[in-house]
Amino acid sequence: MKIKHLAMALALAATLVSCGEKQEQKSCCKKNCNGHTENYEALANQYAEVTLTTDISHLSENEVQMLELLFKAGRIMDNIYWTENFNGDKDEFLDGIEDENARKYARINYGPWDQLDNRRVFIPGYCPKPEGAGFYPTDMTKEEFEAWENADKTSQYTLIRRDEDGNLQAVWYHEAYADQILKAAELLNQASTLAADKEFAEYLKLRAQALLTDDYYYSDMAWMDVRNNNVDFVVGPIENYTDGLFGYKAAHESFILIKDQEWTKKLSRYVALLPELQTKLPVDPKYKQEKPGSDADLAAYDVVFYGGDCNMASKTIAINLPNDERVQLQKGTRKLQLKNAMRAKFDKIVVPISEVLVSPEARKNVKFDAFFSNVMFHEVAHGLGIKNTLDGQGTVRHALKEQYSAIEEAKADILGLFLVTKLSEMGEYTTTTLEENYTTFMAGIFRSVRFGAASAHGKANMIEFNYLANEGAFTRDENGLYDIDFPKMKLAVEKLGGAILTAQGNGDYEFVKNWIATDGVIKPELQADLDKLAGYGIPKDIVYKMGMEYLKK
Repeated sequence: MKIKHLAMALALAATLVSCGEKQEQKSCCKKNCNGHTENYEALANQYAEVTLTTDISHLSENEVQMLELLFKAGRIMDNIYWTENFNGDKDEFLDGIEDENARKYARINYGPWDQLDNRRVFIPGYCPKPEGAGFYPTDMTKEEFEAWENADKTSQYTLIRRDEDGNLQAVWYHEAYADQILKAAELLNQASTLAADKEFAEYLKLRAQALLTDDYYYSDMAWMDVRNNNVDFVVGPIENYTDGLFGYKAAHESFILIKDQEWTKKLSRYVALLPELQTKLPVDPKYKQEKPGSDADLAAYDVVFYGGDCNMASKTIAINLPNDERVQLQKGTRKLQLKNAMRAKFDKIVVPISEVLVSPEARKNVKFDAFFSNVMFHEVAHGLGIKNTLDGQGTVRHALKEQYSAIEEAKADILGLFLVTKLSEMGEYTTTTLEENYTTFMAGIFRSVRFGAASAHGKANMIEFNYLANEGAFTRDENGLYDIDFPKMKLAVEKLGGAILTAQGNGDYEFVKNWIATDGVIKPELQADLDKLAGYGIPKDIVYKMGMEYLKK
C-alpha cells in the first residue's frame, strides 16, 4: 500500500494540516511542491500510446449495442475515481493546465502527483497527496479515526466526512455519488436486456443493484457463474490501492473485455489443479489449511476499455476477482488474462529492458509465453494461501491494513513462479522452460519497479528483488548485466513464498510494516541500473486510445 516511513508520514501530516481542504490547495504550496522546471514532454513520453482494439465481428447486433452502454457506464466509474483520487473538480483542474503535455500527464495520473516518481507533485501549486486520497478528511489523524466508534468506518464502501459540527461521519458510496450511481445502474439494467448470455445478463442486473446498495456479495457470486460469455464487464469499487492511509476503501474502476475463446480453452485445464497446488505451498501445513474454491475460472481476453483506478498510471494486465474472501472460499476467483495489454507491455517495455540489463546469454530466455504464464499464475496465486489469520481475529486484509496490498502482491508474484515450477515438475506445464520463466520474471521486475517504490506493486517487487539478491538467485557483472543462478533461484522462491504466507497467517502488522520499510525500497545499485534505462528512451508504461470507434467490426 501507499505509505511512507514514519518520519515522512508525520511531515506529510503537518503539511496537509497547513494546506487545509481542497479549496485551499493551490495557494499554499507554491514554494515547496515543485522546485525545478518540468520537462512535461519527457514525462508524457514515459508512456507509449497503444490503441485498444480487437475483432468484434462475431458479436450479435444486440451485443454491439450492449457494448455501447457499457462504455458509458465505464466512463461514469472513471469520473467517480477522479473524485476519490484527486478530491477536487476534474474539469477545473485540467482546464487550468496550459501546457498540453502537462495536461496529458495529469490525465494519466488522475491528478498532479506523479505515480511513477513516488507521487511527486508535478503541477505547481498543489500540496503532497494525502495518504487517504479523497476518502478521508485531510485533517483527520489516524488516532482520531481509531478512537471513533462507528460500525461502518472500516467498510470498503464508505467515505469518511465531517458533519456540520466537525464530527466524523461515514457516508455510503451510493449516497455520496448518488446521481452517477443511479445513471450507471440504469445503463447496466439496459445492457442486461441485450446480453446474449443469461448468466452475464443476471450478473449485470445484480451488479446494478449492488451499485445502488453497496452490497456486492450477490453480484460477485453471480459473476463467478459467467463462463460462456463473449463480453465481460468488471465494474464498481474494487481495489484498495488508492487508500494509502488504512487500505480499507475500495476505489471505482471498470474494464470492458472481449473473450478470446481459443486461448481460454488452452487455460481451462489448470483450474482443476488448484486444490492440489494449495497443498504444495512451501509453508507449514497450518498456513494452508484453507481450501480454495473449486469453481475458479481461468480465461483470456482482449481488453477494450479501462476506467478509473485500473487506468491510473501503470496499467493492469490481469485480473483476479472477486476480492471478497467469502466468495473466494466458496467458489474461488476468476483469473482473467488481458492478452493484448500484456503483449503491448512485453513488446514495448520488457524486451527493450532485457536488451540493456540482461546478459546476452540469458536474454534469449525472455519470451512472451513465459511473460504470459508468469502473469497468469500470479493471478492464480492470489486465490491460494491464507485469507484469515490463525488467531481467529479476522481477515489478513484487515489485520495488515495499509500494508496488505504490497505483501499480497509480493505473495502473488513469488508464488506464481513457484506454481510454474511445481506444474512443470508435475508434467502439467510444458509451454515454456523454467529458465524462460525465471529470466522473464527478472526482466519483469525491472519493468514494474519503474512504477516507483511508492506503489504496492513497486514495494512488492523490491521485497522480491532484495530477497533474491540476498539469496544469490542472480548475479550482476561489472557491466551491470544480470544473469540467473537457476538452482539458487528455485530455493529462494520457495523460502520467500513460505515467509510471506507465514507473515500473512500471523497477521503481524508491525513485522510486515518493518519488512516493507526495510526491503520494499530501491537500493543504490539498482537505482543506477534503472537510471541507465532512462538514456535508452524505453517507456515505463502504456497509455490507451480506446472507444467503440477503435474496434474492428
